[in-house]
Amino acid sequence: MTDYSEDDGNHAIKNVKSSGFLKVKMTLSEEELSRLFRVRKALMEMLADRGYLVGEFEINMSKNQFLQKYGENMKREDLVIQKAKRNNRSEQIYVFFPEEAKVGVKTMKTYTERMKKEDVFQAILVVQQNLTPFVRTCISEISTKFHLEVFQEAELLVNIKNHVLIPEHQPLTPEEKKTLLERYTVKETQMEIFRNTNAKNEVSQLKMQQ
Repeated sequence: MTDYSEDDGNHAIKNVKSSGFLKVKMTLSEEELSRLFRVRKALMEMLADRGYLVGEFEINMSKNQFLQKYGENMKREDLVIQKAKRNNRSEQIYVFFPEEAKVGVKTMKTYTERMKKEDVFQAILVVQQNLTPFVRTCISEISTKFHLEVFQEAELLVNIKNHVLIPEHQPLTPEEKKTLLERYTVKETQMEIFRNTNAKNEVSQLKMQQ
């Protein structure tokens, strides 16, 4: 029978770790938990502003209630939100929280397949870092089928709509829209581009009436 020393055992564990067979579950830090609590609250306020069914208890949930619901060992993907419109229950939206810091195409494909399966065509993606140009191109290519909004967690630490520098936005009447387009000599399709590149307009849903 072969005897193994403590050093041999430690060496074996190091080898297993380096080979990738041993994975240690990483928990979120206190700072990350606090940030995600605030992000979730801002999202609930945003969804309520947009006319989705959101309960007061979901908006007013305390941090302790948040931790009781999701647990201190929660993962970002546990925070997925699915809501329906108040006046049209068939019109739904997903809010996804990718686990990885740098979101890849594989993750995007997983989300869109889930949306397609459940007939959900709108989603919000809450990311930790900027998307790569390649992933942004993929989102652009599927925009005719799915409407995906992307926010970094840092952008959602407060409900941007409540910022004192941003007044309440109102949709334009057809006459006002025509005047605006003539004044700035732009086409309506160009205005769509401006909306898609401005996160604050996305939050307040500054959309012209058709």
